[in-house]
Amino acid sequence: MKLVVQVKLLPTPEQAAALEATLHACNDAANWASKVAFEKDVKRNFALHEHTYAVIKARWNLGAEAAQHVIKKVCDAYTTLKANLRAGNLGRPGSKRYRRAVENPVNFCTQGAQPYDDRMLSWQTDRRRISIWTIAGRVKDVAFTGSPEQLAALALYRKGESDLVYRDGMWFLNATCEVPEAPLNTEPVDFLGVDLGIVNIATTSDGEIMAGRALNRIRARERGLRARLESKKTPSAKRRLKKRRRKEARRAKDINHKIAKHVVAEAERTGRGIALEDLTGIRERVRLRKPQRATQSSWSFAQLGAFIAYKAHRAGVPVVYVDPAYTSRACAECGHIDKANRVSQSRFVCRSCGFVDHADRNGSHNIRARAWELWRRGAPSTAPAPPPKPRDGAGRKRSAAASGARCASPSL
Repeated sequence: MKLVVQVKLLPTPEQAAALEATLHACNDAANWASKVAFEKDVKRNFALHEHTYAVIKARWNLGAEAAQHVIKKVCDAYTTLKANLRAGNLGRPGSKRYRRAVENPVNFCTQGAQPYDDRMLSWQTDRRRISIWTIAGRVKDVAFTGSPEQLAALALYRKGESDLVYRDGMWFLNATCEVPEAPLNTEPVDFLGVDLGIVNIATTSDGEIMAGRALNRIRARERGLRARLESKKTPSAKRRLKKRRRKEARRAKDINHKIAKHVVAEAERTGRGIALEDLTGIRERVRLRKPQRATQSSWSFAQLGAFIAYKAHRAGVPVVYVDPAYTSRACAECGHIDKANRVSQSRFVCRSCGFVDHADRNGSHNIRARAWELWRRGAPSTAPAPPPKPRDGAGRKRSAAASGARCASPSL
């Protein structure tokens, strides 16, 4: 399976200047090629190549490989845009957001990511050095660093393209690795049900409750701090906001990784599969009071589910998604469904048999039972291959047409 290993580059000031100039040139060329593709309605690789290749090489001093990668990045962005429009991710046809997406060419930010293949980038993993192409020539002996696990995976499994990324004053390379998979366990002894929530991020049918109220207090404090800084509008407040940018997203991603790793390890150790709720479209289906909306939207349930799925896929643990309807209202003992069973957020009391349990734990037992029933009926594992991850290259329309729809998988 494909995973992405991210390593941090440690360039000298001269090397960093060459890398920055290269990103600027590549994304400037991509913006020009995007306008050509939009005006001429030419959005396939070979057709756009005829209109733009020679000009990109001459005007921006790009090599043949770099020019071709720029053209491919533009075509991938329009392919992603088309898929998002078809899926309804940009609203209904005729809406303001929809029209803004289709009536303007895709725009790439100045410091968007740029793909590199093995002819433009060479690795010396034993020395922790790379040699990379720039518009100023080949830059050699650029140092990089990473965790021991990342460096080991890079040395053993790296295969394919890598993305040069500049973020928050730091340089990174996202390298694609082909990591071997464990054979799928086709005879699980049972399933580990996982109930995802807001107050308690994940509750398993074993009774474990992970990342609860303490984390939510931190998130509420961060939101309050951001609101106060935004209201001040002073230069120092803006500097502080910039420094704290994406802090909550990084914390959420780290916790999601830890929860997913723990869940998959427990299922693998006990020979069980994993049962999850199919929460697709939950934000559109669920209606919340205004104070609850920020809390729900600030946590990535889809990310946690994707992390569990790809880690399970790698470990050979089967994953089954079940219908989430009434899992929080149904009694895990007698099956009685009643809205009144859910006495409070944390307390479940069955009105029929009197069964009492933690509400999230009761829900996880229902999820486990539904998954086991599906598996016994012959439902295959629905653990998907790692989902494509768009590169951080598009500017105004990043959500609609992220630059470079090339297959890039979750980070290691």
